[in-house]
Amino acid sequence: MTRKPAPKHGAALPSAETLRDFIAEAGTRLGKGDIARAFGVAPEHRQALRAMLRGLEREGALVRAGGRRIRAAEALPERCVVEITGTDRDGDPMGRPVPWTQPGRPPIVFMQPERRGHAALAPGARVLARLRRIDGDRYEGRTLKRLDDEPATVIGVFRAERAGGWVEPVERRSRAEWQVPAGETGGAETGDVVRATPLPAFGLGPKPVRIVERLGKMGDARSISLIAIASLGIPVEFPQAALDEAKRARAAPPGKRTDLRAVPLITIDGADARDFDDAVYAEPSGPGFRIVVAIADVAFYVKPGSALDREAKLRGNSVYFPDRVVPMLPEALSNGWCSLRPNEDRGCLFVEIEIGGDGRKLRHRFGRGLMRSAARLTYEAVQHAHEAGSEADLPAGTLGHLYAAYRALAAARAARGTLDLDLPEREITLDDQGKVTGVAPRPRLDSHRLIEEFMILANVAAAEELERLRQPCMYRVHAPPSPEKLDALRSLLATFDISLKPGDQILPRDLDHILKRVAGTDAAPLINETVLRSQSQAEYAPETIGHFGLALKSYAHFTSPIRRYADLLVHRALIAGLKLGQDGLRPEDGADFADIAQSITITERRATDAERQSADRYLAAYLVDRVGEDFAGRISGVTQFGLFVSLAETGASGFVPMALLPDDFWHYDEASVTLSGKRSRIVFRLADKVTVRLREAKPVTGGLLFSLVGGGGIRHGGAAGRHEPKPKGRKRPGTAPAKSRRRRG
Repeated sequence: MTRKPAPKHGAALPSAETLRDFIAEAGTRLGKGDIARAFGVAPEHRQALRAMLRGLEREGALVRAGGRRIRAAEALPERCVVEITGTDRDGDPMGRPVPWTQPGRPPIVFMQPERRGHAALAPGARVLARLRRIDGDRYEGRTLKRLDDEPATVIGVFRAERAGGWVEPVERRSRAEWQVPAGETGGAETGDVVRATPLPAFGLGPKPVRIVERLGKMGDARSISLIAIASLGIPVEFPQAALDEAKRARAAPPGKRTDLRAVPLITIDGADARDFDDAVYAEPSGPGFRIVVAIADVAFYVKPGSALDREAKLRGNSVYFPDRVVPMLPEALSNGWCSLRPNEDRGCLFVEIEIGGDGRKLRHRFGRGLMRSAARLTYEAVQHAHEAGSEADLPAGTLGHLYAAYRALAAARAARGTLDLDLPEREITLDDQGKVTGVAPRPRLDSHRLIEEFMILANVAAAEELERLRQPCMYRVHAPPSPEKLDALRSLLATFDISLKPGDQILPRDLDHILKRVAGTDAAPLINETVLRSQSQAEYAPETIGHFGLALKSYAHFTSPIRRYADLLVHRALIAGLKLGQDGLRPEDGADFADIAQSITITERRATDAERQSADRYLAAYLVDRVGEDFAGRISGVTQFGLFVSLAETGASGFVPMALLPDDFWHYDEASVTLSGKRSRIVFRLADKVTVRLREAKPVTGGLLFSLVGGGGIRHGGAAGRHEPKPKGRKRPGTAPAKSRRRRG
């Protein structure tokens, strides 16, 4: 990094041009103090320095980079690939450059309307665009060439009107409806969830679409998962060739397999699980334990290059919704020959692992076997039996040995120093018609942790074995948090008087220590969530960089080949390296690992997005009949536009816009993440308890709108206080300097 020589202490301000060049050459994020020290700016000139920096920001030369820091705005190239993410209130498309690998949010590209007679751009479309910078990280774009083979589609809810109608998009980022001309409704009726394609537009105004498919009724709760499936393009139907291959599947012959049928392996899964792809066993061995983890032999049925293999690679993983599963493999395999059903012979890949009394792995051995599950148990049943001192009709010591081995592994994990986030999962229960009947925290039992530790142990052994064999490995990698995310986390923790060591010294145990420090406090849910958001996203890669969260050098997914393509590749590599059959990884397959890693990382994130979107929509559907009720919650986000609040009862998250805050002049402070009222002296902070009134619930998008009723905030110089804003005061707040906004009553 090049730095200009600092003038003597007490120097006046540098010129704007010098300042701009200095920040650009620094190549990193800088604070006002860094700049003042570099130029030796006297204290009396620092207010003017702030004004100069604000001016450069308005010009677009600088952008905010979190934690009151700035960086030089990097201009996008004149031509760039843009992905459409939504529409503005006028129906014009907005997008972002792709790929975007820089830290922070990507720039916003406001696309110009398409040429007269061309179809409008729908969310998901990709175009080559010519860009013109507006200011900062905002650009105007004009389409040069469409890059998709097929036009992107609009998923939404149809509302009939005269001979045509309107489609309300399910995407929250799409703020305008699409018009359906007469004769283009495809027989849709009001309330139908539909797929539509944009039509050529011949002027300003609403963009026209043609309805090409009816997906279901919005009133039918089962349509909620269909919305996510359709909008994210998740494949549902299997090609006939793949179905035919699955139907021809038969039991794996004993052959040269190791016979494990006398070993009382058991499966432990959720009560609603339909496929069972892992089984476990443990017994004492000296001061430690001998552990066996057996995994369904999916590689025996899904051969490289087959129709099943091509479809599994395309899907990447199974996707789970409250009312259905979109599987990676056809049901004949996922719920049949590849499911470790009790008292039925099944082919498997297994690993036998010896651990010491301290839980550390001593040795391991992989093989191909034939097993017979002794029992299909649920997490709740196993936990209940263990606490009651029962073996649940299993051979004596079966559960006791499993729990004893788990305690040793848990001790080794604690000594290793991993990151253990306490984030309660919400379980959505449906009735026979798919309607939500309840939302409750999913219990986190020792039986869950037991299976997790056994699976981690097997995954580590798989990665290490492939390294020993010098076989290609599809690693599961997790990079340390980026400096930008750590700075944002550090700023939040500072509001709770918690310090965090410099970024280049952060270890998982440091973050875990903070979580343990706040455990049981009001701030614990927020800090757990913020630590999670500070993490890099785990991904697949043919080279290892380690797994930060688990504090492991080498890690691969081995334990779920029914639902993850990465695990199937690891199985094939083990089969090839250990010469366990002719259906292992082919010599040429390793060359494709980098491309496959990128593809299955994308499909995994698509699945996560689909599951999250569906949960939001189910929660909105659950709450739609409770509009007007008051709920307890916590502030989970503070912005210059309002507050995000998470409800204690359901975990649902919604927004309190500035227009529904008490009448005041509101100032947003980015460093402390607070919103403070100038007149009332009320300060809204993260993790504050609040009571909110539900104003609106939209199952179409999953959005919730709240207003404040009480609680939360600190009134400086007095007690905290709230009042319900008057409905007549819902005017759009005006913009004020320094991220302050006036809410007019």
